[in-house]
Amino acid sequence: MKPNLSERLLRSLCYALILVWCCVTLVPFVWLVIGAFKTSEDFFSSLFLPAGEGFLGIAWDRLTWNNFSKLFIEFDFSNNILNSFFIASVTSLLSTLTAAMGGFALAKYNFRGQSVITVIVLSALVIPHTLLIASQYQLLHYLGLLNSYSGLILPALSPAFGVFLFRQAMLNSVPNELLDSARVDGCGEFRIFFSVVLPLVRPMIGAYLMITFLYAWNNFINPQIVLQDAEMLPLSVAVAQLRGLYLTDYGMISAGTVISILPVALLFLLLQKEFISGLTAGAVKG
Repeated sequence: MKPNLSERLLRSLCYALILVWCCVTLVPFVWLVIGAFKTSEDFFSSLFLPAGEGFLGIAWDRLTWNNFSKLFIEFDFSNNILNSFFIASVTSLLSTLTAAMGGFALAKYNFRGQSVITVIVLSALVIPHTLLIASQYQLLHYLGLLNSYSGLILPALSPAFGVFLFRQAMLNSVPNELLDSARVDGCGEFRIFFSVVLPLVRPMIGAYLMITFLYAWNNFINPQIVLQDAEMLPLSVAVAQLRGLYLTDYGMISAGTVISILPVALLFLLLQKEFISGLTAGAVKG
């Protein structure tokens, strides 16, 4: 049945409002990208593109790539990008694996203290991360893990949020009958986990992998606490250190911010289907 005139008008109005809201949301990103190509003189003299006698009244010749070249030549941003990729990739992969294992154990195994561990996991969700910084620093100091990537990665391998998320996903998506059938066929527990369970919760894996990658990529406080050598710092800290004591080049900061946004934006475009389906997994039961 075709929609009537009022329904079509309402739908058109909704699409128009969504389009306007998208344009408003994109304004800061457009301003950021344009600012990355502007000189220090033009950054505050013009809101967006600098006015001039060029096409559409814009001074195209005053836009420059110098901000990006300075980042890679003078500040060696390529090293910081590699550091961020290493930290975020290893953290997200290992954290997703350990969270999936913990969630599977809590959801599908019956053992003494299971309810107590579940309560501890839920209680850990309400503790702010900032309250644990001092104790975490002291523990890393005693273990000799300061100024090392292990000091950043290892504390992220026990995420209470991830364990609880995978527990709920496996309660809804992994039937016990399927696990019993795999055991009858002679599958071991590890083979059941990797060959049977993980494919069933693939959307949740994609969603959580993206969440942890974004968190590790944008992590700003922990690297400054754990790492001490400048060549080990990730991109998030390197961009913040572009601020000078007496002079700040905002065009170069904009360029560094654009560089830090591009990888996570591409990751979201690649995993957006898994991210959306993972977040909605278990919302409808049946």
